[in-house]
Amino acid sequence: MGWRKSFTVTVVAVLVATAAGPAGSAAAAPSFGYLKPGGQPRLVEKVPVNVVFVGYEPAQVGSSAFRGELAPGYEPVVRSRLNYGVTEKLGITYKYDYKLTYANKAYEDRFFGQLGKLAQPAPLTLLQQQYNDQAKNVLDITANHTIDAPSVEKWLAFHPPAGVDTTRNTVFFINWFGRSDFKHHVYTKIGEPDPDTGYDFGAQRQSRKMIAWGGTTADDEETGLGSTRRVWFHDLSAGPESWTSNYIVDNTDLDGDGVEDYRMPPIWEYTAGGYRSPAALAGDLGKLTRYVALNLLFTTSPLYPVELPSPKPPKSLNLDNNTYEGWPGVDASEQYITPELLVDELAELRWRNRFSHDLQDLPYDEKAEQCYLGVAVTNESCYPETGLPAIANLYLYNRENIDRALDDQGKVDYEIPMFNYAVGEGVDTPGLGFADDNYTDGTQSYVFSFIGPDIVESGYGLTTTQIHEVGHHLGMSHPHDGYDSATGVDYGPVNEFFFANAGDESNSIMSYIDVNWDFSQFDRDNSDRFLTAAYWEAANRLAATVPAGKGKIALKAADALLGAASKAFAAHDYRAAHALAEKAYSVVAAIPGVDVAGVASALKAEADQARRTTELHEPHEFIDTLAPESPRSQP
Repeated sequence: MGWRKSFTVTVVAVLVATAAGPAGSAAAAPSFGYLKPGGQPRLVEKVPVNVVFVGYEPAQVGSSAFRGELAPGYEPVVRSRLNYGVTEKLGITYKYDYKLTYANKAYEDRFFGQLGKLAQPAPLTLLQQQYNDQAKNVLDITANHTIDAPSVEKWLAFHPPAGVDTTRNTVFFINWFGRSDFKHHVYTKIGEPDPDTGYDFGAQRQSRKMIAWGGTTADDEETGLGSTRRVWFHDLSAGPESWTSNYIVDNTDLDGDGVEDYRMPPIWEYTAGGYRSPAALAGDLGKLTRYVALNLLFTTSPLYPVELPSPKPPKSLNLDNNTYEGWPGVDASEQYITPELLVDELAELRWRNRFSHDLQDLPYDEKAEQCYLGVAVTNESCYPETGLPAIANLYLYNRENIDRALDDQGKVDYEIPMFNYAVGEGVDTPGLGFADDNYTDGTQSYVFSFIGPDIVESGYGLTTTQIHEVGHHLGMSHPHDGYDSATGVDYGPVNEFFFANAGDESNSIMSYIDVNWDFSQFDRDNSDRFLTAAYWEAANRLAATVPAGKGKIALKAADALLGAASKAFAAHDYRAAHALAEKAYSVVAAIPGVDVAGVASALKAEADQARRTTELHEPHEFIDTLAPESPRSQP
């Protein structure tokens, strides 16, 4: 509440001061420091990145070798556009300011003493036993303990070494191994079951025992930190575990494609005769910092454009939730959707939007079933004349019938089209869901979610899948795949980037680990950054349509607001930057003669042109899988 008051005062002061201006300035042609009619934003942030080594000494993890893996900065792009041959930057530049800290003995004694208190004796996990059963393992694990991951995150967040500010992005690399008080351990996150099935993945799945965690928000309903911190910890002395398959040391190529699946083994495997040379440790931790902590958690790229495909940036969003009820005897929309949680979680991410929700069932008729089975079973297109692959069936069918689905047109600014397919016993599902694009230029289109007996038996309803998939539709990426701007590579957890799965061990609904249903602090930060850029660019587009000689005072006011947004962004106040950029857009949009419709039409024309020039590019689908080889499917 205090921030809202100070923000309002600031905006009013800026507007009044700008409107008044110096005597005689009304007749002068406007000159802008920030507003760039027709251009991109210019947002720059010097991003503090704290890296704290706890139990690692400089002789083990040399600063030069560690820093040699890092990039000096980052420029986010719209990842979906890459699949159509377009590199669309957001107008954001991050310049990393690294600070490395090696914890002293007194701090390590305190921290590992705390871990010892939190450690609870537990049976060996299935993965620890499988590690023991291999031929090349360095040691056998004979005892195990579980440690509550949120408790460790909170302790680190509020007890950092001197000089480390955990309100800024902070990685803790932990190594307990080698101390006299060491206990073999794994981290757990329990107590947040699926809202539709009651299944607690953290408690009931061996594969959800972790070696990393972080990103919890101040107001998380289950494990909130109480105030904002930005911490992710990673512990190679924990586990080994399923998520990054670091329990496997007999085989370097898990998928048999001839390329090493690069993984960070348990810390004791960094030894002569072990899985990895000790000399590789510093570089491996550097890789985790760059390709996981920075690219996938702290400063990511959006999967889809965050501005949404609407004539103007929307304030009110409707979750238009439609279900094809093809599961005999089951009302899936009634039984497996929890609307309140769906709305609440999404509203925490897009906090300046007003969300509403409505449910309806659609007929699972012959054509609907044919198109569904083409995706899930036969891999056959139900619209072969389009030349699009079978995966486009659901998009094409629902586009053809969109008027019966979207029922709030004119009442809200934008409806998010959501389609659920409920199928019965013996009918395959393609996965949990996916957020599709438009098969034209990488713009988001519709959200698809799937439910059936096998999915429910695996522990899932529809609500958590929908939060995740709408998160994609709003721009959020997984914390296990992303973009490296220094090399221009978009990557996922395979081959040389197999270790990227470590990013899933964080408090984000966008992960696959299924132990929480919230957007992380990192998700919120990135969404606000993206929206700052989106509103700034929207203001620039409209400013280019202002009639000559008109709106001078308003344009100067918008320029001042964007200047304030730029300063807030640079000061890491992402919420204020977002709100100020939105206000700047509103000021420009209110100028008489501004062509909002013309701008929307021009953007559509760009998409139509892309349709004619992107036939050589393969559309990319992001199916959130439950395939047997996925760690998500493991017991």
